[in-house]
Amino acid sequence: MSYFHGKKILVPIDFSETSLEAIKKAIEIAEDPALVTVVHVMIPLDLVSPGVLFGGLTDEKRTDHVNKLAKKEFAKHQIEGITFETLIGDPGIKIADYAKEKGMDLIVIPSHGYTGITRLALGSVAERVLRHAPCPTLVLRQPKS
Repeated sequence: MSYFHGKKILVPIDFSETSLEAIKKAIEIAEDPALVTVVHVMIPLDLVSPGVLFGGLTDEKRTDHVNKLAKKEFAKHQIEGITFETLIGDPGIKIADYAKEKGMDLIVIPSHGYTGITRLALGSVAERVLRHAPCPTLVLRQPKS
């Protein structure tokens, strides 16, 4: 039995293989998929983005697309019984704020393990979550291949 058995766990994902594995780890820790909430945070649209200006791209269309992708990926990886939500905002801050708002007991977040220039260029959502999280955060770091 885990310390977090029966506690609410938040798992932010980007649909990478590592983030889907993080969901499985969270279910294992909670011992009940109903206690696991998975979120995907989309970066807000710029008003001058070509998709917005010319293509009619909206947050609603993006959210629908993400929800369909989530359903497909979860079925493919046999992930059932969880709650899924799509959010819009700065990923690191939005995840921490959501965890606080919903009273989460643990955040399980995958890390791609970027270092050096790559990390500087891409930033680190996991690091931002760690800095702002209102609860314990487990970072699942992938071994270098």
